[in-house]
Amino acid sequence: MPVEPSEHAHTAPARGANLPTMIDFYFDISSPWTYLAFHNIQPMAAELGVAVRWKPILVGGVFNSINPSVYEARERGIPAKRDYLVKDVLDWARHAGIRIVFPPRVFPVNSVKVMRACIWLDAQGRLPAFARAAFEIYWGQDQDISQDAVIGELCRRTGDDADALFAAIARPEVKQRLRANTDELVARGGFGSPTMYVGDDMYFGNDRLVLVREAVRRVQAAR
Repeated sequence: MPVEPSEHAHTAPARGANLPTMIDFYFDISSPWTYLAFHNIQPMAAELGVAVRWKPILVGGVFNSINPSVYEARERGIPAKRDYLVKDVLDWARHAGIRIVFPPRVFPVNSVKVMRACIWLDAQGRLPAFARAAFEIYWGQDQDISQDAVIGELCRRTGDDADALFAAIARPEVKQRLRANTDELVARGGFGSPTMYVGDDMYFGNDRLVLVREAVRRVQAAR
């Protein structure tokens, strides 16, 4: 049986609820800023009466393709700026009411299996619950989500069939869908996670959610 949701869990409107899909959300669980945006966008979408189209990606693939400067910044970044980055993440986590351990012991993490799992579970309407559990176990409990045992624990928490999930994420079509989402983000001008679109308007980062809200309101008013 699934465990009870966390105190701060929110549920986004389901696409089957006849709500207009107005926000595309490209994400990789390996980013703390994405955890914040994932957490915050769901109640916002519910309040606005719109659905979120989840777009799992591999952010490393994006970096390798068009944004390799990220790796140089990790190696040669300014210490004072790195220290402030950690403080900023923790300040935002406190504001959102979630726990983030940063940096975790394993960073960056190989998130390919959990992102493939998100691809497979999205068709079943199970992506938000699994992704939230993955964010919580990695960023909140400092567990390595690249490990099969941890992914099995995620399935236990969310009530998903672990054997079926491991079989699904090995399928070529699931792997291809994840690659296609990653390539799609690059083609749309994205360069990291989280990236959100309202129509063709792109917004990057948790702190841009206020602008996402305004964009949705503009579209709604025009209709």
